[in-house]
Amino acid sequence: MVNEANVKQAAAEKQLREAQGKIDVLQAEVTALKTLVLTSTPSSPNRQLHPQLQPPGARGAYKHAGGHVRNKSASGAFPSIPGKPEPSSVSVEPATKEVTREIDSVLYAEFLLWKENPSVERSSVFLSRIYREDIGPCLSFTRAELSQLVQSAVENNSLTIEPVAMSALPMVKASAIECGGPKKCALSGMSRLCRHRIKLGDKGSYYYISPSSRARITAVCNFFTYIRYIQQGLVRHDAEQMFWEVMRLRREMTVAKLGFYLTDQG
Repeated sequence: MVNEANVKQAAAEKQLREAQGKIDVLQAEVTALKTLVLTSTPSSPNRQLHPQLQPPGARGAYKHAGGHVRNKSASGAFPSIPGKPEPSSVSVEPATKEVTREIDSVLYAEFLLWKENPSVERSSVFLSRIYREDIGPCLSFTRAELSQLVQSAVENNSLTIEPVAMSALPMVKASAIECGGPKKCALSGMSRLCRHRIKLGDKGSYYYISPSSRARITAVCNFFTYIRYIQQGLVRHDAEQMFWEVMRLRREMTVAKLGFYLTDQG
């Protein structure tokens, strides 16, 4: 009888420990979920709660009912070997980290000085720095001469980017000068599938460009578009908001020139 009682007591103690362990796990999950919800706001959404914000390669780490990956290009494919993702599938930064920011007094002073008489001329200290640190490196490709022509077209707002209809390529007129090709970027000279082409001016030639080159050009165009809006008085934000938008656009140029870009969805 004593032995039987000891066995029952040991079994009861084991069940109690297992129950307490399950409770601890549930409490940890509840705490984690609360943290995710509290750190997700419209202005700064938590990427784990919004899988559509995940980079194509990172979405494979999360499973959601009814979810699907719209991008079916090679760059968005799931890695074939677990634990060894392809370079294009690596997440840039942890999704749970909050981004903090602090105004640089020198940059802000240069911006305020430029804002008193906004211009797209690079003579100001503000634009001279951005040309040197962001625009120049972002538009610096292997073909230096063509790079300069692209930069001039962006500055003059005369550059055109258009998608290439792959099925219509054989129908291109022989008189049209196509530089690069559907599988070779005219700017980098690298073999890449080129789904877009650019034209420098109304009567310029067409040049095929890779997705990476397109992202770099687009980032610079977005910056010039915004400062032109400021120059024309179309931006109704205060100076600090304008400054942070300029910094965001500068960050886009920096990221693009390092080779990171978003693939087209749909």
